[in-house]
Amino acid sequence: MARISPSSSRFWLSLVLLLSTGACLTAQTPAPRPLAELLNQQEPGWALVAQWLREAKNPVQVLPKTPARADSTLLAAQVTTRSPLGAIIYETGGLLVDGGWLRILGSGRPALNRTLMGWNQGKPAGMLLIADDVLGGFYALNGGAFGAESLGKVFYFAPDAFRWEPTEKTYSEFLRFCFSGDLQGYYRRLRWKGWQQEINKVTGGQEIACYPFLFTKEGKNVGKTKRGVVPIAELWSVGQERQRQLEGTP
Repeated sequence: MARISPSSSRFWLSLVLLLSTGACLTAQTPAPRPLAELLNQQEPGWALVAQWLREAKNPVQVLPKTPARADSTLLAAQVTTRSPLGAIIYETGGLLVDGGWLRILGSGRPALNRTLMGWNQGKPAGMLLIADDVLGGFYALNGGAFGAESLGKVFYFAPDAFRWEPTEKTYSEFLRFCFSGDLQGYYRRLRWKGWQQEINKVTGGQEIACYPFLFTKEGKNVGKTKRGVVPIAELWSVGQERQRQLEGTP
């Protein structure tokens, strides 16, 4: 796959967000907007996100932002704070859901020391990684990598299948699912007795690798696998390489 550059990332991310709201598009790449134009004081998206957080049924830890990193990440993303994505970037260092099982990317914090745009550097074109889980599952907004009919929808890289699967959710719907959805049911095949204590040792830059792999017959019972903490970049690379091998693509 082709690699995505910072300038092109601004374009296709804007494209995704515009499509998800039904706005009209032009074929020209918009000029980068200054920070002042990205800050929406009249209709801040954070008001809506804060309401969802107050109503949350799952535990969600909002990591405080570092102002300089929030500014630079929002500028790199080129989305306004009127959108929930822009609000998460600008108002938080990220979110830890269900004790850190899920990590939603914002502008970075020591407990989740990856900015949304920084983590996407060098990743495949046509997608924007927005969140991940502790077992090597990754969530990405579709900017074309998964087909034009699902632009702006979230896809999940399942660690027990090593493939991208549609969630049929927009970014806003994904957030609401993380905050109040049935995560225990959704992850029922990937959790084991004592998982809460085990993930306490995992930082936001790490994940848990399982052997045998979760997609194998031997790895289906995750409680019986050998588990170890590895850098998240390592598990990302292993997952993508394994997917290419299974699909027979170069």
